[in-house]
Amino acid sequence: MQNNRLSRLAARVTTLCAIGCLVAFSLPAVGESKKSFNVCWTIYAGWVPWGYVDSSGIIDKWARKYGIDIRITQINDVGEALNQYAAGKFDACSMTNMDALIVPVVGGVDTTALVVGSYSDGGDGVVIKGKGKTLKDLKGMSVYLPELTVSHYLLARGLETAGLRERDVKVVNTSDADLVAAYDTGNVLAAVAWNPQLMTLKARPDTMEIFNSHQIPGEIIDIMVANTRVLKDNPALGKALTGAWYEVMAMIKAGNAEALEAMAKSSGTDLASYRAQLKNTHLFHTPQENLVFVTSPDLIKTMRRVAQFSFEKGLLGEGAKNAEAIGMSFPGGVTLGDKKRILFRFDDAFIRMAIKGGL
Repeated sequence: MQNNRLSRLAARVTTLCAIGCLVAFSLPAVGESKKSFNVCWTIYAGWVPWGYVDSSGIIDKWARKYGIDIRITQINDVGEALNQYAAGKFDACSMTNMDALIVPVVGGVDTTALVVGSYSDGGDGVVIKGKGKTLKDLKGMSVYLPELTVSHYLLARGLETAGLRERDVKVVNTSDADLVAAYDTGNVLAAVAWNPQLMTLKARPDTMEIFNSHQIPGEIIDIMVANTRVLKDNPALGKALTGAWYEVMAMIKAGNAEALEAMAKSSGTDLASYRAQLKNTHLFHTPQENLVFVTSPDLIKTMRRVAQFSFEKGLLGEGAKNAEAIGMSFPGGVTLGDKKRILFRFDDAFIRMAIKGGL
C-alpha cells in the first residue's frame, strides 16, 4: 500500500509560499453560500474510506439530500493536498492533527476538525537492529526517519518515556519512499516508519520494534478538516460528509467484504494487507465513540504536546514566541493557546447531530 505522509519540511516550505501568495485571493467571502464543494484525500489506511465514500456513490446520495454537489478527489502527494487546501482550492481535506497545525493553520487558514476518523494505534513505530534492545539503546545512534513528520514526533515521545532527549541521538532525514532501501544497506541501525514501511521493516529477521504509537494512543490523529468559514456558511457540507463517513464506518464494523475489497484495491494492496493495517488503526466506527474522544481532556493534552514539539522545531511561524502562539478550541468552550487567534477547532456539533439522528 502506497503511503504519502511525505517529509513535511519540503511540503511546508512550498505550502507557506503558496499560502502567502494565494490564500487572500482564494478563500470565499464571509457569508458566501455555495452549492458545489471540493474535497480531497490521500492514501493512508485511515483515509482510504473516503475513496469508497466517493466510488460507491454514497457521497452523491448524501449530497443530494442537502441539495448540494460534492466532488471528492484523490491526490497522490499529501504535500500537494495540503498546499491546495491551504490555498483554498479544496473546502475540506484529509490530514493529521500535526499536518493541520503546521501547514494551513500556521498559514492563517481557520480550520475545523470535522471528522476525527481514527488514530494510529501501532501503525507508526521505532525499529532497531538486534535482539533484546530497548529505547535506551538508541543513545548515541543515528536514527533514520522523515524529519518534521509524525515519525519525528513519535521518536521524541519515545525518547521522553525512556528518559532521553533528541540531542541524545542523531536524526537523519530520510524520505518515507527511501527508508526501507536505506535500512537494508546495512549502515542503518535504527529507523522510524509508518505502515506499510513499518510492516516491511518489522519482518526483517534481525529487527525488533522498540516503541510504537500504541504506547501513545490518540496522539497521531487522522482527520478530515474543513475550512471553518466555508463550514459555517454552508453547514450542509458538514452534514453530508459526516453522514457519509459514518455510513461507511458501519460497513467496516460489519466486515462488509465488498467494501473492504474496494478499499484495499484503491490503496494498491490486497484485502489481507489492508486488514492488517486497519488493526493498527483505531477507527471510530460510531459517532458515540468519536464524541468520547473529542470531548476528552486527553485531546487537549495531545494538542499541547504537538504544539510544543512544533514550536521547538520552528514550525509555528517566525513570529511565534512560544507554543501558544496559535489558538485552538475544543468542545465545551475550552481553548488552548492564543484566545485572540483561534485558528484550529475541534467541533462536536455534527457528531452530536449524527448521534441524535439529525443528519
